[in-house]
Amino acid sequence: MIVWLNGTFGAGKTTAAEELVEVMPDARTFDPECVGFMLRRFITEPVGDFQDWPAWRALVTETAHQILQHYGGTLVVPMTLLRREYANEIFAGLREHGIDVRHVLLHVDDDELVRRIESDQVESGARDWRLEHISPYRDALAWLRDDAAVVDTTHMAPVDVAQKVVGLL
Repeated sequence: MIVWLNGTFGAGKTTAAEELVEVMPDARTFDPECVGFMLRRFITEPVGDFQDWPAWRALVTETAHQILQHYGGTLVVPMTLLRREYANEIFAGLREHGIDVRHVLLHVDDDELVRRIESDQVESGARDWRLEHISPYRDALAWLRDDAAVVDTTHMAPVDVAQKVVGLL
């Protein structure tokens, strides 16, 4: 099974993923950004986001499939997908491999989101990127709410978010 944690940049997906791995004994984290970082070494086509590369979407699907095929368990994937067609492509590819995909949206109200972004000391260099993506996230909310189980994390500690996600599974 894959638990895909979606949500805007700065919503706490990575932190929630770390908590989930702690409470789910067979779980491990797979961060698709690693695939993007690898591809940046080989693809010179300029893009604003490596999700725009078809190779990224295909390799994310295949990498997740291979990890599950060889090691089993549950993959927790903290990755923002704001373009419905990209999410559909990846999730359909995973399901073609027989993988159960649970899409969970970690939502946080705008005021709290901005507070979290502004106070982040770990990834302060991502501040502008995260703030610039609040509007595209808002634009994607309609389809995200239709496609995913929504967990409002505005007033929740990461451990509580993980417990809520486990309850949804």
